[in-house]
Parts: sequence; structure tokens; C-alpha cells
Amino acid sequence: MNRLKSIDEWRELLENSDEQPFLLFKVSVTSLSSVTAKKEMEALVTELPRYVVIVQLDKKVSKAVEQETGIPHEAPQLFIIKNKKAIWQATRYQIKQSVVLDAIEQYV
Repeated sequence: MNRLKSIDEWRELLENSDEQPFLLFKVSVTSLSSVTAKKEMEALVTELPRYVVIVQLDKKVSKAVEQETGIPHEAPQLFIIKNKKAIWQATRYQIKQSVVLDAIEQYV
């Protein structure tokens, strides 16, 4: 997973999501459910690009994602971003490989 560190990086990905959908994973370094979700994301096999926002280190990016998707912040949180929108999301213990792969198949 590539870490998003700037709002400009986020907005460029969002802008290009018409042509290249991607997964965006927001993770907390202090949350047990984030540790579990991170393991699921690291084991996930998909062709979709994956990006991570570390909430405590990249607060401005995390806030921009919340504002521009219109989806309230939670951590951990996973989005499928396509056509400049969050078209699917999961939080906490819903972030499992099988669930994510089903969502990719259905929405991408």
C-alpha cells in the first residue's frame, strides 16, 4: 500500500478515479480493529491500487477524505473510490478479504 501524505496526492487520485478506481484504507495506529484490518488488507490480492492514510500522521488528508466523500470518519475505514466518489465502504471488523473481494467484483 502506498501512503497518502498530502491533500494534493489525494485529489489527484480522486480526479483520476474515472480511469483508475482504487482502494483507500484509513487506519489508526492506536486501534486494535485497525491492526486486524491492516492484516486483512496486506493479505488481499487485487489488481486495484491500494493507498493508506494513517489518521494520526496525516490528519489533513483524513479530513479531506471525509469532507470530499461526505462519509463520516471512522478508523479503520476502507473505501472503493471510482468516478470521483466513494462507491463502497466498510469499517472496523467488516474489513475482511472476502468482503472486499466481493465488493470489488460487484462495484468495479
